Amino acid sequence: MDKKKVLIIDDEVDFCLLMQFYLTKKNCEVSISHMLEDGLDEFKLKNPDIIILDNNLPDGLGWPAAKNILAQKPEIQLFLISANKPSTKPYVDNTHFHIVEKPISILQIDNFLK
Repeated sequence: MDKKKVLIIDDEVDFCLLMQFYLTKKNCEVSISHMLEDGLDEFKLKNPDIIILDNNLPDGLGWPAAKNILAQKPEIQLFLISANKPSTKPYVDNTHFHIVEKPISILQIDNFLK
């Protein structure tokens, strides 16, 4: 079975390391970016199957990038995460994205891999 490629774009280092540890044990190849711009570069470079994208990043808001990511790769599984529930849901006309509030459970992580 091929490894799923996962890109995590989140500025919380501990969260990223825990996710990387767990997802690696689940036979995933994991890349991490702590800045939005670097994450979008990694997206183009690594061509991941799954992106876990935080909204509040040091260099901007991640969620507005979702529409562009899905336009470039409509089949990608995109998980929009945030510790703070956003006041408005991002408009994206696609069934491959999901909104997840932190803290994230193991069950939710396993759902990322389906």
